[in-house]
Amino acid sequence: MRDGIEEEAGAAAPGEAAEPRRARLVYPFESAPETGSGQAIEVAPGVLWLRQPLGGSLGFINVWAIADGEGWAIVDTGMQTRETSQAWRAAFAEALDGRPVTRVIVTHLHPDHIGLAGWIVRKFGVRLWMTRLEYFQCRMLVADTGREAPEDGVRFFRAAGWDEDAIDNYKARFGGFGKAIYQLPDSYRRMTDGETFRIGEHDWRVVTGQGHSPDHACLWCPALNVLISGDQVLPRISSNVSVFPTEPDADPLTDWLTSLAKVKAVVPDDVLVLPAHNDPFEGLHARIDGLISGHERALARLAGKLAEPRRVVDAFGSLFARPIGPEILGMATGEALAHLNCLIGRGLAVRDVDAEGVAWYRAAG
Repeated sequence: MRDGIEEEAGAAAPGEAAEPRRARLVYPFESAPETGSGQAIEVAPGVLWLRQPLGGSLGFINVWAIADGEGWAIVDTGMQTRETSQAWRAAFAEALDGRPVTRVIVTHLHPDHIGLAGWIVRKFGVRLWMTRLEYFQCRMLVADTGREAPEDGVRFFRAAGWDEDAIDNYKARFGGFGKAIYQLPDSYRRMTDGETFRIGEHDWRVVTGQGHSPDHACLWCPALNVLISGDQVLPRISSNVSVFPTEPDADPLTDWLTSLAKVKAVVPDDVLVLPAHNDPFEGLHARIDGLISGHERALARLAGKLAEPRRVVDAFGSLFARPIGPEILGMATGEALAHLNCLIGRGLAVRDVDAEGVAWYRAAG
């Protein structure tokens, strides 16, 4: 263990808000568990850090095991893949020492967090714990698996300025969400904001946030001075905040900024933050300030470009440093629209729709 201090400056991409103002964060662990190895590092008494494999640029997700009587409560699971299930089998035998899983807690509905929850709860005959909105929205999205792309979705992306090749790609990929998720259990145990429950020897409090997902749950243990933050607070990237075809007029960015301020008000600054991606860190309040100010700067940049009407796809240059290719076009579109809808909600922008159904955004007044 060490007192390593690193200055973070974000590289903007979808889900990676640009942050020219540097936040000084402390990373107290000089090494991390090897991804998929079945090994773990104890980060607090009775709290184990494991890493499960992910495809793409992230490479892994951090998952957590908390001593719970004669077994372990698991927080997040990784995606449903053969590699991840093999990694869990190794973890059950090695890091968890053959002791049973007592419950599976999932921070939110995204496949890298909930993907193997159904498999683990069935394997051990235990309950899935989630917030209500996350559980039911996940079931709704899984039900789209194999379905044809809806016309509402086609209109949504055409309004954003997508060309026909991009629309065709959307149609071909639609319904893939559930392929990365093992069959969900038909019942669950609901977690609610502010609720406190016992895991092993300590009480843990649920602190929810909105914007990245409908009702994301963080877990805070005052006695251990630990916050399992999921995707709500990450040290090196900012979680994607998007508008989706199911709710095109939503303002998730306002929800996200409000939630970050709430976490800062509720959870003390000196906690050890256990994020889903990157490494455990200290400096919660500075990181939250950086996330909020990064989005506020992005909103100001975008507002300054609306003297001339722009489509959603025309907003990318104001928000993201990297080129937007087909593989991240959907995320970029959702996040750009989140910023535009936030500006509309603040009375700083208006939207007009032309005869072809394309939306154009301009400065209010």
